[in-house]
Amino acid sequence: MATTEIRITGFGGQGVILCGYIIGKAASIFNEQHATLTQSFGPEARGSACSAQVVVSDSRVLYPYVTAPGVLLAMSHDGYMTHKDTVAENCIYIYEKDLVKMQKIGPKARAFGIPATRIAEDLGRKIVLNIVMLGFFGAVTDIVPHDALRQAVESSVPAGTEELNLKAFDKGYEYGVQLKEKAEVNV
Repeated sequence: MATTEIRITGFGGQGVILCGYIIGKAASIFNEQHATLTQSFGPEARGSACSAQVVVSDSRVLYPYVTAPGVLLAMSHDGYMTHKDTVAENCIYIYEKDLVKMQKIGPKARAFGIPATRIAEDLGRKIVLNIVMLGFFGAVTDIVPHDALRQAVESSVPAGTEELNLKAFDKGYEYGVQLKEKAEVNV
C-alpha cells in the first residue's frame, strides 16, 4: 500500500472529523499502520464547510498534509465541488449519492455512491450517516481492514451508542461489498 492520502469532506454536524479520526485510529492502533489527521472547519461549525485529511501509511508519515488525495469521501455537494479538482488522477471517489451530484471523472478514477443518509434514517438516526460512509469506505477501498475499522468505531463512539453505530457500519460495509461484486460482474 505504501501511503494513501484521504480527504473527507462535508459540512459541520455530519461527523466528518470523527470519520477521519476513526480511520486514523483503525490504521494506527488496530492495524499497526501509521496515520495522521488534520482538519479544517469554518467558524460557524455546524452547517459550515468541514474537512478532515488523513494520511495512512505502512511506514512513518513524514508529511502530514494531504496534497493529492487518492480517496475523496464526500458527504456534501459543496465539499465535493470544493475538493474534486485536487485529487490524484487515480482517485477513488466515495460519495453520498443523494447529496452529491458527481461530475465526469478521469479514466483512471473510480466512483462509488451510497445513499448513506437514507440508510441512517432507516436505522432510526440520521446522525450515523458518517459511520455508514465509513463502512462503505472500508468495503470499497481495502486501505484499512474491516476488523480494524469496526474495532475503532466501537471504541470511538459515545457510550450507549455502540450497537447503533456498529449496525450503521455493517450496513455501509455490506452495501459496498455488494456494489463491488456487481462492478466485478460487469467488467
